[in-house]
Amino acid sequence: MSGRVAYARWPGRVFAADFELGSAFQTACNHADNQHRFTFVWVRRAPGTPGPYDALAVSDLKPQKLARVVVPAVDDILGVPFKVLDDGFVRAVDYMGSDESIVQAARVSYGSGTKRVREDRGLIRYLMRHRHTTPFEMCELKLHVRVPMDCWRQWIRHRTANVNEYSTRYSVAIDAAQRTLSTEWRLQASANRQGSEGFLGVDEGDQHSARESELQELAREVYAERLDRGIAREQARKDLPLSTYTEAYWKIDLHNLFHFLSLRMDLHAQAEIRQYATAIGEEIVSKWCPIAWEAFLEYRMGGFYLSAVETSIVRALAQDKAEAARTIAREAGLLPPAGQPVKRNRERAEIESKLRSLGFTVPWDS
Repeated sequence: MSGRVAYARWPGRVFAADFELGSAFQTACNHADNQHRFTFVWVRRAPGTPGPYDALAVSDLKPQKLARVVVPAVDDILGVPFKVLDDGFVRAVDYMGSDESIVQAARVSYGSGTKRVREDRGLIRYLMRHRHTTPFEMCELKLHVRVPMDCWRQWIRHRTANVNEYSTRYSVAIDAAQRTLSTEWRLQASANRQGSEGFLGVDEGDQHSARESELQELAREVYAERLDRGIAREQARKDLPLSTYTEAYWKIDLHNLFHFLSLRMDLHAQAEIRQYATAIGEEIVSKWCPIAWEAFLEYRMGGFYLSAVETSIVRALAQDKAEAARTIAREAGLLPPAGQPVKRNRERAEIESKLRSLGFTVPWDS
């Protein structure tokens, strides 16, 4: 049992004794018991250390007063609404942590091993590059948002936040609905079932904007009639259009917020929610955690990953081996056997986009 240290502790007093010093340890325990308040801390002493007190300094038990992390740039915009769409907004109402908190969490985790990283920026960029996400979870942001219900349906799918939404069962629905300008009616994409491409002409757009206004006004009129008649709010609301605005408080940690932004700021995201994500990122996160935001833009938004097959193709092209690149693609099932027509393939299309962005000519383009 030697080589272990026992501590008996209560306010203002610390006793420690090696198991080999049984009588001394018993005296410490008895003294602690007489005070009616004590705890034991068991520590394995490192071989060769001169005494039991080396394992735990008495000063470690003293309370330490900590100051709350403050980011003046965010304090200046707390409560300030940033307009989105025609009648929506996002605003920060509270936050916890900063770039400094990310660094602090990482250094607690990795200990002295991070002393070689001299700058906070270098460490944060390292964490982002290597997907060490836990330190980013030490920062949290609470937003107040006003958003159309159809857009909110996409937003609420991100289940890693704490949410409290305006209740149209308890309160009268917000008397506002998103209006679409005549130049903003998008056409259905031909290659993407959930996307859009191009716009209607202005003249036809005017007609759809006018019909939209008629529909929204009629729905609101019917809703008001039901309320005036005493129909329950929970039922009267059922025919309100999805363009009706709702409000919510939304709290999320920085790691999951970055995931939200990486999806919703992407060009493939619906235009409306992309505007909200962009406002959150550029107007709030960039001021709250500027170093982490910079790393996010560079590594998550501005960069991309290569699969093993993609890496092999890039390596072959870098060595001017176009035929080898085609063989790799064919063996991976991205191309049909030689002589057969090339059919549409989503994964291959993504690889082609990456190759072009890297400056390569797609080796199987005819």
